[in-house]
Amino acid sequence: MLKEIRILNFAIIEALDLEFTAGFNVFTGETGAGKSIILDALSIVLGEKADNSFIREGTKRASIEAVFDYGNRREEIEDILKREDLLPDDGIDEVTLSRELRLEGRSTARINGHSVSLGILQEIGSLLVDIHGQSEHLSLLRPASHIRLVDQFAGNETLLKQYRALYRQYLSVVKNLKALHDGEAEALRQQDMLTYQLNEIDSAGLSEEEEEKLNRERERLENSERIAKLLHQGLTALEGRSESNPGIIDRLDQLDSALDDLVAYDDTLSPLYDAVVTAADQMNEILDKLQRYKANLGFSSRRRNQIEERLSLYYSLKRKYGGTVTAVLAYAAEAKKKLSLITGAGEQIAALEGEREELLEKLSGLAAELSDKRKTAAAEISRGVEKELDDLRMRAARFEVLLETVPDEGGLMDRNGKRLGFSDSGFDRVEFLIAPNPGEGLKPLAKVASGGETSRLMLALKNTLAQADTIPTMVFDEIDQGIGGRIGALVGEKLWQLSRYHQVICITHLPQLAALYDSHYHVRKQIRDNRTQTVVTCLDTEESLHELASLLGADNEENVSAVKAMLKEAESFKMNNE
Repeated sequence: MLKEIRILNFAIIEALDLEFTAGFNVFTGETGAGKSIILDALSIVLGEKADNSFIREGTKRASIEAVFDYGNRREEIEDILKREDLLPDDGIDEVTLSRELRLEGRSTARINGHSVSLGILQEIGSLLVDIHGQSEHLSLLRPASHIRLVDQFAGNETLLKQYRALYRQYLSVVKNLKALHDGEAEALRQQDMLTYQLNEIDSAGLSEEEEEKLNRERERLENSERIAKLLHQGLTALEGRSESNPGIIDRLDQLDSALDDLVAYDDTLSPLYDAVVTAADQMNEILDKLQRYKANLGFSSRRRNQIEERLSLYYSLKRKYGGTVTAVLAYAAEAKKKLSLITGAGEQIAALEGEREELLEKLSGLAAELSDKRKTAAAEISRGVEKELDDLRMRAARFEVLLETVPDEGGLMDRNGKRLGFSDSGFDRVEFLIAPNPGEGLKPLAKVASGGETSRLMLALKNTLAQADTIPTMVFDEIDQGIGGRIGALVGEKLWQLSRYHQVICITHLPQLAALYDSHYHVRKQIRDNRTQTVVTCLDTEESLHELASLLGADNEENVSAVKAMLKEAESFKMNNE
């Protein structure tokens, strides 16, 4: 509920700090004193659009701050505050909304001291206060709110949670199915391309080892003449050219013979002899390998062409698929995965279509159950509103809660086997209709003529739906428009009854209505320093008595006596209906 509002430099309000109570809060005062201006300030702090024309003359900025406790909207409000990181650190069960208007045209909105968009302010504000008055800001006039009220009245909360959980699953399945169907043609094109690419890579039989080997062989072939020359030089060095020009092996044989003879004279030279024998063996082994290498050495142009063709294939595939053999093979592995997904898409579609049909069947059952409970609730609400209207002297008025459905071949199935369009609330569309006078057809609430009938209709609806409507604070601006004294007393009784479930704030000129107050505020204008300003006083019992007498025309003995009778009747009504 609204606990406090602070207003600064707003229209004719210089500074105002008001505290509110639970129950029925009544505002009275002369026309033009500023009562509706207070509600304008409340509307703006709840997110209504405003410009700098509201800023008090001679000042540069206006500000409004309102403090609310969560009431029975705690879960919804805290969800938004958590989402926007606006929860107070101290854990206080309050939310503070504020708005500042500046002369240069800039406006700021805050929640719990943090700057927010106007949309967030409106989102929170719509959960806290419902204003019915000259601005026609009333949730009951919006058909979108009707199904929520009917569901609350019917006790459908648990059933709705089950339905909406399945509905979210259904939307996810439909989204995935659409993506798969939309991608089918593209998938077929990809399948052909991926199959070709994969075959091209697989048939090549690439490996990093082969590429390295081919490059080495190509290099050898390209340097065949140089290799032959170097091989000849090596063999000549080992074998020698003639007896007069011996090679390394011949000279090692000569050294071997000399050391063999020396050892006969001095066996300490044996290690040297052994070393020369080993060296001779190694040189002979090298000679053998070089001779075999020479015998196997081939410089076929055909082989060279084969190598060039193979390496050209490597180059082509690397250029297409990644720059290295490793990248090409990784591309092939990824192509296999994609092909697997594409070839499995048909199975996925079949599985998802089966899941969709299963969810539609479950949703149909829950939607039918919701609809059954709504129909029962609709009848009860219609009877209740018509009874309330009868109490308010609209005995001929008719009220109906209309439940409609729209055929849809792809929708949910009702109990008669018909397919119906559906949303996150089921397949029902709900709207409140009214016929205030005999002979008139039922019409949507928003099309009913304004004035006394509208005021009484809203009260009848509010009282019937009081326990289902979770708005903590309800504001009525001059709800007595178009009604007289006796009806005013009845309206006051209905407002007081409504205030047992909600905080009610009401601006009125009727003493018969105001007499039901729990808290009474008097609004007046005063002139100070040649400036008009609004002053609000919370009246005590005696002050309230004289203010109500003034509403009857004058604060005289006769009217005071009449007001005392009103107050006595009001207290009797309260005691009998507490």
